[in-house]
Amino acid sequence: MNLDRPTLDAVTRAQIQDVLLVVDNVLGADVLGAYLHGSGVLGGLRPASDVDVFVVSGRRTTAQQRRALVEGLFEISGRRAFRGPARPVELTVVAHADVRPWRYPPRGEFLYGEWLRDEYTGGGAPRPEATPDLAPLITMVLRGNTPLAGPPPAELLDPVPATDLARAIVAGIPGLLADLDDDTRNVLLTFARIWATLATGDIFPKDVAADRLLAQLPPEHRPVLAHARAIYLGEAEERWSGELAAQVRPHVDHVLAEIRRLAPAAEAG
Repeated sequence: MNLDRPTLDAVTRAQIQDVLLVVDNVLGADVLGAYLHGSGVLGGLRPASDVDVFVVSGRRTTAQQRRALVEGLFEISGRRAFRGPARPVELTVVAHADVRPWRYPPRGEFLYGEWLRDEYTGGGAPRPEATPDLAPLITMVLRGNTPLAGPPPAELLDPVPATDLARAIVAGIPGLLADLDDDTRNVLLTFARIWATLATGDIFPKDVAADRLLAQLPPEHRPVLAHARAIYLGEAEERWSGELAAQVRPHVDHVLAEIRRLAPAAEAG
C-alpha cells in the first residue's frame, strides 16, 4: 500500500486505511486492486476534496454486499460520519470483466459519495448500471498510478480512448445543470474541468482547471468561477447571493457555449 505521499496527512492516511478495511470486510479475496485517485494524487487534497478510492473486483457484487459497503461508509465518511466528522469518501467499485476489455459505456457495480447519503439512509444501496463517468475515473486512476492494494492499475485497466472520454464528460452535463442551484460550487468547477479536458485531452484538479479557464474568460464571467475556486480552497465561505448569484447562469451559458465549440455534439442543456 502506497500512502507515503507528502500530500496526505496522517488523519487522511488513517481514513484511507479505514476505507480499505470496509472494502476488505465486504469483498475480501474478490478485490483485485484498489487505487487512490482524484485530488489525492493529481495535485494534493484541498479543504473540500473527497478521498477518492477505485476498486476492481474479480466478480460482480450482490445487493447485500453493496448495502454492507454503504453501512461501512456511513461510519467513516463526511461531516455526518458516525465516528465523527471526516473527509467525504467517494468509493467506486467495478467488476474486472465489465471494464476490460474496455467498451463504452462500461458497467459500474457501486458508487458512494456523500451526496447519496440521504438516499440510502433508510435502506437500499447503489445498483449496478451503465456508467459513462467511469471513463474519466479510469483515466485518472491510470494517470495517478497509486495502488493501495494489488498491482499497478495498468495491469487491470485498459486506457480509455479520447473519443470515449469526451463522450463521457459531455454526457454528464444535463445532470450537472439539474444540480446547479443546490451544488453551485461543485458544478461550476466541474464545468471548468470538462472544458479543460476537452481543450487539452488531460484531466486536472478542479482548482487547476479553474485557473486555466479563468485566464481565458471575459472579465464579466470570472467572478463566479473565482469564488467557486476560493470556496474549494478554503479561502471563502459557501455563499451565493446578490450580484454574484445573478452571474452564475450567464457564466454557465458562456462556458457551455465553449464546450459545444470543442465538442459540437455536446448535449449541453
